[in-house]
Amino acid sequence: MTRSGTRSTLNGVPDLITPLVVDRLRAAGCVFAEEEAALLTAATDDPTHLDTLVERRATGEPLEHVLGWAEFCGLRIGVDPGVFVPRHRTEHLVHRAATRTPPHATVVDLACGTGALGLALHHLAGPLHTLHAVDIDPNAATCAARNLAGIGHAHHGDLYTPLPPALHGRVDVLLANVPYVPTAGLALMPREARDHEPPVALDGGPDGLDVLRRVAASARTWLTPGGHLFTEASAHQAPAAAAILSAAGLTPTVERDEDAITVVAVA
Repeated sequence: MTRSGTRSTLNGVPDLITPLVVDRLRAAGCVFAEEEAALLTAATDDPTHLDTLVERRATGEPLEHVLGWAEFCGLRIGVDPGVFVPRHRTEHLVHRAATRTPPHATVVDLACGTGALGLALHHLAGPLHTLHAVDIDPNAATCAARNLAGIGHAHHGDLYTPLPPALHGRVDVLLANVPYVPTAGLALMPREARDHEPPVALDGGPDGLDVLRRVAASARTWLTPGGHLFTEASAHQAPAAAAILSAAGLTPTVERDEDAITVVAVA
């Protein structure tokens, strides 16, 4: 990232604007005001457009929605307004999946959002034989289709429903970063998520694991023998998530990396 004051212009915008942008963002409560100011200033050479971008961010819209992209696993992923923003902690899940992805694998990314996980796995462990991504939110499916153009297929629908039947028993890697926030916990989430991301991408039911239960129930039908399922959970949910996968006939392990908890299950 370019920090304010490090060069005289950013995309032709005088550097005088950057300190003003920093001040506006800082006043709005942005913790990384200088870094965000540099990104916003670099996004346009039109001062009027810059003012619009800064206003959107200052009123609470996620930076990724304002910019139209998010950085994930070293890639720039397109993010449309209203679509779930991929979290950096989930990079751990993708890196774990990359170590267990066979050559020319068949991969499915459920609850894909922007398609970031499948796209990142393609770059880390590809080329893949087939990549299918699914999301129940039509805006997310549209966003994923654009991000995966020429690489994979994005589908709008509920979990496995829109997948081609020919994939039964042939999926090597199943990425399932499904919603796992307990319903009661939604009100405690940052305003950015509450106000600008779809509840269907966040709400995991009373204990946060309802969607995972549905994923687990059918996972063996889709996975090839020895295939892997990767999902994410909070630290206190991890034992219950592992138990759900075990009850579905899979062999789970819990892998931790700082604040990221990845649950890996083998068919």
